[in-house]
Formats: sequence, structure tokens, C-alpha cells
Amino acid sequence: MSTTENKNNFDWVWYVIGMLAFVLAFSAVTLNIGYLLIGAIIGLIFGGVFLNKIVKGREY
Repeated sequence: MSTTENKNNFDWVWYVIGMLAFVLAFSAVTLNIGYLLIGAIIGLIFGGVFLNKIVKGREY
């Protein structure tokens, strides 16, 4: 009988943090809804880059 460690995947948190950070940054500059959507998309991209390039392979 083998024991496996059950780890929850919380990768989505990095995407949400990136998206919220860029939406807040863009809202400080302008309140145009188009720029807020662009900020959300850029935040999702940076969240993915952070997750896949910077913390990839890090042991916890």
C-alpha cells in the first residue's frame, strides 16, 4: 500500500494577484473600462510569467 501526499494546487492565486495588482495600478491612472480590461489581461500574463519562470521548480 503506497502513501501519496495530497497537495492542493493553488497556482490560480498568482494569476488573481497579478490581475488585481494591474487593475489597481491602471485604476490609479485612469478609470476608463477599456484600460482596466487591458490591465487585467497584462496582469494575467505577468502572473503566468511569474509562476512559470520565477517560482518554477522551487521546493517548499
